[in-house]
Amino acid sequence: MQFARGAWKFLVAIKDGLVLIAMLLFFAALYAALSARPNVAAIHDGALLLDLNGVIVEQPATQDITALLTSSEDTPREYRLRDLVRAIDASAEDDRVKAVVLDLSAFMGGGQTSLTTVGDALDRVKKSGKPIYAFANFYSDDSYQLAAHANEIWMDPMGGIVFAGPGGSRLYYKNLIEQLGITAHIYRVGTYKSAVEPYMRADQSPAAREASQALYAVLWDNWLSEAQKARPQAVIEPYANDPAALVKAAGGDYAKIATEQKLVDKIGDRVAFGRYIASKVGEDTRPSPDSFKAIEYDDFVAAHPADKSGKAIGVITVAGEIVSGKAGPGIAASGRIAEEIYKALEEDDIKALVVRVDSPGGSAFASEEIRLALADVKKAGIPIVISMGDVAASGGYWVAAAGDHIMAEPDTITGSIGVFAVLPSFEKALSKWGVTTDGVQTTPLSGEPDFVGGFSEDLGTVLQSGVEHSYRNFLSLVGKSRSKTNAEVDTIGQGRVWDGGTARQLGLVDGFGGMNEALAEAAKRAGLKKGDYHAKYLEAEAAFNWLPIGGLPFAKAEQAPVTGMVGWVARQQKAVFADALNTARGLMAREDVQALCLECGVEGRSIKTGTPDIFDLLRSYSLSSAPR
Repeated sequence: MQFARGAWKFLVAIKDGLVLIAMLLFFAALYAALSARPNVAAIHDGALLLDLNGVIVEQPATQDITALLTSSEDTPREYRLRDLVRAIDASAEDDRVKAVVLDLSAFMGGGQTSLTTVGDALDRVKKSGKPIYAFANFYSDDSYQLAAHANEIWMDPMGGIVFAGPGGSRLYYKNLIEQLGITAHIYRVGTYKSAVEPYMRADQSPAAREASQALYAVLWDNWLSEAQKARPQAVIEPYANDPAALVKAAGGDYAKIATEQKLVDKIGDRVAFGRYIASKVGEDTRPSPDSFKAIEYDDFVAAHPADKSGKAIGVITVAGEIVSGKAGPGIAASGRIAEEIYKALEEDDIKALVVRVDSPGGSAFASEEIRLALADVKKAGIPIVISMGDVAASGGYWVAAAGDHIMAEPDTITGSIGVFAVLPSFEKALSKWGVTTDGVQTTPLSGEPDFVGGFSEDLGTVLQSGVEHSYRNFLSLVGKSRSKTNAEVDTIGQGRVWDGGTARQLGLVDGFGGMNEALAEAAKRAGLKKGDYHAKYLEAEAAFNWLPIGGLPFAKAEQAPVTGMVGWVARQQKAVFADALNTARGLMAREDVQALCLECGVEGRSIKTGTPDIFDLLRSYSLSSAPR
C-alpha cells in the first residue's frame, strides 16, 4: 500500500510539472507575441531594412502556434507581396527613409512574377533619387533578381553566385513500383499528361520534354532580360552558360568572378557593409553588426496602411492548393473563399470584384464551388476581373474562367487544362506473402475498388469514362468563357502548361498587368474614375501573420543564410530529402477528386525542380493536369 501511495504521488508530481511547463510556455508565447507587435513610434531617420529571411507569397499561411513552439526545423517567414511592395513604394515618399537596404543572405525566393513586381517597386525608389544597397553571403537566381535592381551590390568575400535557371531532373518510379509489387492504374486524357509519367515510364516522354523546354526557355529568357535591364553592366550569360570554365580560370575564387563579371560592386563582410551604410544614413548607437540606423520592416508597414479613399473594389485571393472546407488563409479552401465572395454581394459599397489567383489548382469539386460563387456575383451585375499571379493553372484556371476579363504577367504559369486519375492496387505485393482474396459479388462493382485483389475491367472502364467526361466538362467550361469551341480549347489543352505571353496569344488571357492594372480594369468596367477607388480585401487576417518567426522564445530562430557555394549545394540536397519525406507523408493526404497542376509548384512559387508525390498520387482518385 505504501508503494502504491508513493507511486501515486510520483504520478501527481509529474502531472503538476507538465501543467506548470505548459502554463509557462503559454505565457511566454503570449508575452513574445504581444511584445513582437509593430511599433510605429520606433521609426526614425535611417535606411529601410528589408531583411528578407524567408519567402515572398501572395497570401501568408496561418501560423500554427503549437508547431512554432515545438518544431525543431527552421520555419521561414512568409512576406505578403502587396505589403512588401507598399512598403517599398512608401519609402520613396517618406522623408525619414534615406536609403533602402536589401539583406538577402537568408532569402528563400518567390515566384518569378512576384519578384518582378518587387523589382519594379525598387526601380521606382531609384527614380525618386534614393539609393538601394544589397548584401548577401551568396546569391542565386531569386536573390540576384532583386539585387540587380540595387545601386550597389555587396557580397561576402567567402560567398559566391550561382545562376541555375529553371528546370532539373525528376524522379521516375516505374521500376520501383514494379519491384514493390504495386500496380498503378492510370486513367488519362491528353498528350501532355506528364504528371503520371513517373508511374508508367522510366524517363521523360518526348511530348513532356517539348513542353518543358518551351516553358523553361521563356522563363529563363525573361529572367535574363530583367536582370540585364536592371544591371546592364553585369556579364551574366557567359557565367550562367559555362560556370565551370570561369571558376577554374579564377582558381575557385568566386569573389574574383563576381567582380570581374561585374555581377557585384564590392566585396566585404557584413560588418564592413554595415559601416558603409552607416556612413550614408547615420550610425546606430546600439552595438550591432548592422551598425547603421535601420527602420524595421514591420514597423514601416504598420505606419503605411493601404489607402481606403474612394469606392471599394472587392479583392478575393485564391492562393495555394485548392481544397474543400474552411482552412486558411494561405491555402485556397473553397468554403471560406465562397463565404468571402458572397460577402461581396452583401456589401453595398463593392462596385466590382478582382479575383487574385495564385494557385496550381487542387480539388475539382472545390474549384467548381468557388467558380459557382463567382457566377452568382456576375448574375448580380458586378464585373469580375481575374488577376493571375505566379501561377494560375488547372483548378486555378478553372476558377479564372468565371471572370469577365483575365489579366496575367508574361511569366505567369497558366493553362494546364486537363485531367488524369491514378489509383494503386497491391495484389502482386500481397500475393508474395500468401495473401489472396475471394468473395461474392451482387453487381460488377461489388467490393470495388479492390486494392488487394486488383481492379476489375468494369471499374477501369467506369473510371476512364469519368476522366474523359471530366475533361469534356473542363473544355466546355473554358470554351464558354473564352468564346471558343471545345475542339479549339482541346488543341491548347491536353494538360499543357503555358507561359503568360503564349497564353495571351492563344486567347487564354486577355491582357498583361498586375494587381494595379486589374483594379484599374475593374474600376473602368464599374464606371469609376481614376483615383476614385481602393482595393478592399475580403479575407480574414491570418493568425499571427504579423509575428516574425523566431520571435517566440522556444521557436527555431529563422532561416539560416546560405554561406557559400557548398552551402548552396547542401541546401539543394536537403530540399531533395525533404521532398522525399513529403512524398511519404502524402500517402493519405488528399481525399477528393483533383484538378491540380502538380508541376506548377506549391502556393504559386516559381518552377524550379520537383517531382509529384508518388504515394500522394497513388492513394486517391485524383483528376489533375500535368504539365512539363
